[in-house]
Amino acid sequence: MTRGVLGLLAKNISPPNLSIMQDEGFTVARVRTELLSGLTVALALVPEAVAFAFVAGVHPLVGLYAAFLVGLITALIGGRPGMISGATGALAVVMVALVAEHGVEYLFATVVLMGILQVIAGVMHWGKFIRLVPHPVMLGFVNGLAIVIFLAQLTQFKQPGTGGEEWLAGPQLLMMLGLVVLTMVIIWGMPKLTKVIPAPLAGIGITAIIVIAFGLDVPRVGDMASIEGGLPSFHVPMVPFNMETLQIILPYAVILAAIGLIESLLTLNLVGEITGKRGGASQECIAQGTSNIVTGFFGGMGGCAMIGQSMINVNSGGRTRIAAIAAALFLLLFIVAASPLIEQIPLAALVGVMFMVVIGTFAWNSFKIMTKVPLTDAFVIVLVTVVTVMTDLAIAVVVGVIVSALAYAWNNARRIHAITRDSVSEKGAKVYEIQGPLFFGSTDGFIELFDVENDPDVVIVDFAASRVVDQSALQAIEAVAGKYEAAGKALQLRHLSRDCHELLSKAGHLMVDSDDDPEYGLAVDYSVKTGVLGGH
Repeated sequence: MTRGVLGLLAKNISPPNLSIMQDEGFTVARVRTELLSGLTVALALVPEAVAFAFVAGVHPLVGLYAAFLVGLITALIGGRPGMISGATGALAVVMVALVAEHGVEYLFATVVLMGILQVIAGVMHWGKFIRLVPHPVMLGFVNGLAIVIFLAQLTQFKQPGTGGEEWLAGPQLLMMLGLVVLTMVIIWGMPKLTKVIPAPLAGIGITAIIVIAFGLDVPRVGDMASIEGGLPSFHVPMVPFNMETLQIILPYAVILAAIGLIESLLTLNLVGEITGKRGGASQECIAQGTSNIVTGFFGGMGGCAMIGQSMINVNSGGRTRIAAIAAALFLLLFIVAASPLIEQIPLAALVGVMFMVVIGTFAWNSFKIMTKVPLTDAFVIVLVTVVTVMTDLAIAVVVGVIVSALAYAWNNARRIHAITRDSVSEKGAKVYEIQGPLFFGSTDGFIELFDVENDPDVVIVDFAASRVVDQSALQAIEAVAGKYEAAGKALQLRHLSRDCHELLSKAGHLMVDSDDDPEYGLAVDYSVKTGVLGGH
């Protein structure tokens, strides 16, 4: 049995591309760009990880350790160099109920199980189903995430230590807004002067220098929480290993695994479009799962891909694994040795960076294309955006895919019709040339095509321009055949493609067990056996 399992794994896992530079040339300039990009990402990761830890109801270091471990492991073995992973708000909002009811140890166990489920998804190549996400859903996902990132930054405009109850006011608010605008202007203008230093890093650095030099009274990273700590240590979750524990953590693990993979794979596609390179979906699933398993055993809250930080990295020039690895290592350095310095960085600088990410992430062209695309697609873009903001990403994507699928099914259901003519090969017979696919959505229309009472004794249904798709189609064919049989007339099927022939043969509908010609060079007629599926 063990050999069989190992053989299945070997069959399903293809050797990943783990090269550090991949297609990029190894030059001093490239390495410098990657390292500086990683430093920029690490600085932006700090307040995000701390904030998401607060959302989940755990210690800030639990979020920081997750950002480090998930970021490092996915950087090393992930499917898309350039992506950044870490603790995310989409996962944190699900974790809060688990932590409040059962404690942080159950969270660690859930993260481990979440990782195992994600690895299974990768081994089974389930990541390929992300292809079913239509482009309107992608636009809604991007726009929704941009709005969520924007709204998340508004909490930085509240008084530290008030539990998020009091907003900044007066001179302090004006100073905060001024520094945010200053950071954004620097990020916008720096590339016009030089690209040696990533614009976001320059924005953070210049704004921080001004605040520290003039002793300006504005919220800083240290006002959120201390980020000082040691190296993460191995820790087996202290929970009972029994069925009761599994019943508690499994529902959370399934939801977290689904959200994590959906957000990661959509981010993978987005980064791939920007950089012009494809990523490995299954490899990314395995990387995300592995990182969460390790994180759960080292006291982290788990995580997934982060679209905001990924955009910072890509816009700063990060294209290889070096940038993401550097970001994780810089973050660990901040925790272990540089916390006093990092805690002096003004939140306004980091907010300015994230606001520029929002501007760069939001698909502004969606306003233009919504007047040019079908009404259903425009509706899906708006729907996914709203649901992402109001609930969470996983629900939004599922809703968007369902609505798009139903719209597609309805459009195809309306396509079915028939061209009737007298048969050339069989004198006196009538031919119905079916146009459009026969599936669950078009069965009623298909049945209504036939005039059983007035048709001749032999009726031929020609499927050269159609396909028999599912069980509902089989049921419809049997229903029509039953009506002709009851009227003492014969119904024959012609020009079945191989897949349609196989489907009908498996159901037991075909009276003649013979291969049809897939090129339609020969017309083979099949009588239909009724009473196979029975009833309606």
